Amino acid sequence: MSIEFKPIKPHIGAVVHADRSALSDASFPQRCLEALDAHDVLVFPRLGLTDEEQLALTDRLGVRVTFNRKAPGSDAATPGVYQVTLDPKLNAEPEYVLGTFFYHMDGMPIDSIPPPKATLLSARVVVSKGGQTQFASTRAAYEGLPADQKAELEGLRAQHSARSGVRRVFENEEELGKIKLGKAVGQRPLVWTSSSGRKSLLIGETADRVVGMQLAEGRALLERLLEWTAQPDFSYSHEWEKGDLVIWNNCAVLHRVIPYDRNSGRMMHRTSLAGTEAVA
Repeated sequence: MSIEFKPIKPHIGAVVHADRSALSDASFPQRCLEALDAHDVLVFPRLGLTDEEQLALTDRLGVRVTFNRKAPGSDAATPGVYQVTLDPKLNAEPEYVLGTFFYHMDGMPIDSIPPPKATLLSARVVVSKGGQTQFASTRAAYEGLPADQKAELEGLRAQHSARSGVRRVFENEEELGKIKLGKAVGQRPLVWTSSSGRKSLLIGETADRVVGMQLAEGRALLERLLEWTAQPDFSYSHEWEKGDLVIWNNCAVLHRVIPYDRNSGRMMHRTSLAGTEAVA
């Protein structure tokens, strides 16, 4: 068995060089999770997993969760696999995927369950223009803040909503009101401490306001934190190749996709690990 984790940048990302046989080794899940905690984003170049192999890998890493079964593309081909695409034949409600053009974390508005621990995304159809996925470490961003700013954030909570996650996709409130968003609204701490002791910012497009602050002031704070987190030192842009698999730490990493032609056929397959820690 051969496996190597090679850092991409000092604060985020590692490329995983591994034989396919390494994925079935007994030590692999623990080593992978440890590397994920250390680097936040793991890139497996041109691994070429089938749906069944991706599901099996997900199950080896933890408990699998499908938190958006009603979204277009969920379970469309293989139960448990979410097809992320703008292909109109598979996705008649593109607004949810268009919302991923903006930095976000998965599952934040649903505060009745922990948000996903990690996301596994594999490239099935890639495009020649656009389509890169950008990641930004909110752990590195928090750790880089001055001490006085960290103190100001302690105890603050943000309200997340599914509606906020797609509001910039629409021209106006009337159009936004026509789609089925559900009523997912939940609160999360602005600064969260994981069981490892490391802290991360829980921010992104779904974060609508800061509880207890005037609306403008709270939204301005969220915007400043987002700008700080997205700086080059804390972020990484992945140029997809067919067969790539990327795993990221959902509660420590923002992600977004660079816009691409919605008729291009771009297709990504996603599975998720259930969260194991309360983030409430």
